[in-house]
Amino acid sequence: MASFGGGSGVFRRKPVEQIASEHEGELTRVLGLWQLTAIGVGGIIGAGIFALAGAVANQTAGPAVLISFLIAGVASAAAAFSYAEFAGLIPKAGSAYTYGYAVLGELAGWFIGWDLLLEYTAIVAVVGIGISGYFGFLVGNLGLHLPEWMLGAPGTGPGRVVDLFAVVLCLLIAFLLNLGIKAAARFETFVVGVKVVVVLMVIVVGFFFINPANYTPFFPFGVTGAITGAATVFFAVFGYDAMSTAAEESKDAQRHMPKAIIYSLAISMVLYVLATLVLTGMQNYKDIDPESGFSSAFASVGLSKLAGVIAAGAIIGILTVMFTFMLGVTRVWFAMSRDGLLPRWFAKVHPVRRVPSRITWIVGVVSALIAGFLPIREAAELTNIGILLAFVVVCVAVIVLRYRQPDLPRTFRTPGMPVVPAIGVVFSVWLITFLSPATWLRFAVWFLIGLIIYVAYSYRHSALNRPRE
Repeated sequence: MASFGGGSGVFRRKPVEQIASEHEGELTRVLGLWQLTAIGVGGIIGAGIFALAGAVANQTAGPAVLISFLIAGVASAAAAFSYAEFAGLIPKAGSAYTYGYAVLGELAGWFIGWDLLLEYTAIVAVVGIGISGYFGFLVGNLGLHLPEWMLGAPGTGPGRVVDLFAVVLCLLIAFLLNLGIKAAARFETFVVGVKVVVVLMVIVVGFFFINPANYTPFFPFGVTGAITGAATVFFAVFGYDAMSTAAEESKDAQRHMPKAIIYSLAISMVLYVLATLVLTGMQNYKDIDPESGFSSAFASVGLSKLAGVIAAGAIIGILTVMFTFMLGVTRVWFAMSRDGLLPRWFAKVHPVRRVPSRITWIVGVVSALIAGFLPIREAAELTNIGILLAFVVVCVAVIVLRYRQPDLPRTFRTPGMPVVPAIGVVFSVWLITFLSPATWLRFAVWFLIGLIIYVAYSYRHSALNRPRE
C-alpha cells in the first residue's frame, strides 16, 4: 500500500519526517551560512534601492518612502519568520512548494510550485531587461553607438528586434549555475560584496550632502501615500523565499537556513532605510528622477562622476537578483520533478557537478526568450501574484503544522504565534487586491493550464502513488 502522510486524493500529504530524511546525496551540501546570506541579500537588494526608491519618493510617498520600506519590511518579516521555521524543519529543495505539500496537501503544493515556476522565471527576465537598460545608458555615455535592432524587444522603439544584452545575461546566469553550486555561490558572494560596498559608499558620501529642509514636508502625499508606497516597495523586500530553495545544498541547513533568512532581510532593511534617508535628504522629492534616483541626486550636488559609478553598481547589484531567482526556479522545478508531479527526466542531476543541468538550461533559454522579445511592462505583469500566494500558503501552513504536530524538532520557532504569520497572510492578501485585472487574467490562464497538467499527468505519476517498502 502507498504510505501517505495524511489525507487522501488531492489532499494527500508527505510526512515532514519522510521529506527530511529522503533524497540525501542528490544535491551537494556545500553552502555555508554567509554564502546563504549572500544569496538572500542578492535576491533582496537590487532595483529596490537603485530604481524603486526614487520612483516611490517622487510619485507616492515623498520623504516618507522611509516609512514605506519599514511597513513593507515588517510585513515581509512576518512571512520571513514562517519561512525560517520551515527551512529549519524541512531542509529540502522546493521552499514554499515543499512546505505546502507537507502541510496542506498535494494539490496546494502543486499550484504553489506551478505558480513559482512562472513567477521566478519572469522575474529573471524582467531584471535582465532592467539591467540591459542601464547597460545601454552607460554605453551611450561612453560615446558608443550600438545597432538599434539589438537594443530592445519589438515595439519598444523603431527598428528594434531583440534585447540582445538581456538574452545574453539570462544565458550567462544559467551557465554560472551549471558550473556547480559551490562555484556559482562564490561568484554570487563576491558580487553581493561589491554591491554592498557600492550601497555603503552611496550612504556614507551622500550623508555629507543631506539638507534637512528636504525632509519637510515629510508626508507630502499624506500617511496614505506612505502606506500605498509600502504596497509598491514590498516587492523589493523579498528574495529570501527564493534563497530558501537552496536548503538542500546547505552544509547545516537546520541551523543555517533560519539564520540566513533573518540575516539577509535584516541587512537589506538597514541598507534600504539608510539609503532612502540619504536619497530624500540630498534632493527634494519633487526633483528626484523616478528611474535613476541616486544618479540624479548625486548629479544635483555636483558629483556626476560618482553618479556613473552608481549606475555601474546598479548593474552589478541587480545582476545578483537574477542569480537568486534562477536558482530558486530551478530548485522548485527539481523538487516537483523528483516528487513525480512533473516528468522525472528533469530531476536528473549532473554526475559531477550535482546540479539539475537540464532544468537550468531550459529556464535560461525560456527567460532569455521572454527578456529578448517582450517589453518590460508585459514581462513584469507575469510576476507578483504567485509569490504573494506562496507567502499566504507558508504563513497558513506554519500555523497549521504548529498545532497539528507541536512536538516536531524545530531549530527556529516563529515568534508571536499565530499573530505574526497571520499578519503575513493579511498583508499579502491586501497586496493581491492591488494587482491589475490583466495580472488576474494571466494568473487564471496559468492556473487552468496547471490544473489540466495535474489531472492529466501529475496526480497519477505522483511519488505518493508508488508503494513504499
